Amino acid sequence: MKHISFLPWLIALVIIPSCGTTPAGQTEHVSQGSDPTNGTVPLLEDVQERGRYLVTILGCGDCHSPKVMGAHGPEPAPGKLFSGHPAGTQLPPVDKNATSGWVLFSMDQTATVGPWGTSFAGNITSDQTGIGAWSEEQFSNAVRKGWFKGIEGGRRLLPPMPWPAYAAMSDEDLHAIYTYLVSTEAVENVVPAPLPPL
Repeated sequence: MKHISFLPWLIALVIIPSCGTTPAGQTEHVSQGSDPTNGTVPLLEDVQERGRYLVTILGCGDCHSPKVMGAHGPEPAPGKLFSGHPAGTQLPPVDKNATSGWVLFSMDQTATVGPWGTSFAGNITSDQTGIGAWSEEQFSNAVRKGWFKGIEGGRRLLPPMPWPAYAAMSDEDLHAIYTYLVSTEAVENVVPAPLPPL
């Protein structure tokens, strides 16, 4: 009877599948959705998705999206995501004594009354009445430094915009947020100027 050696077959099974794979001790840097040419440049869709994620967890829509009452409380009004305080909306009268030591929010959560006066959430959609005409530098100046429309030396953003908390945001995260917001549906809405204290 002829003896068959399985050793060459065993060696082939071990060596052939390992050809072309990453050497031991090294990791492959190509992640899902990254540029396959070098694995380091994220695709635009990935940057926008990262921006959408950050905008969601930072709660940007909590103030910048008008609300309607839903089954479980206030929810973003359809077609008005990130459009800011609706132009022409009449706020109910505010008793001056009610703002002593208190901050009041409008029912749709886009207007706030406090010791600084009345502030209105801005339109951060891609429309020209929003941030559609802003450069990324202007956006950075607004978010990180608290300048209205990102114009240094202009007026400051008013509460409740938490820009001091965003001042340490990374360049990558800020870029992702800007990239996402300028990709959103454009909603035309000229937000009113803030009102002085009562």
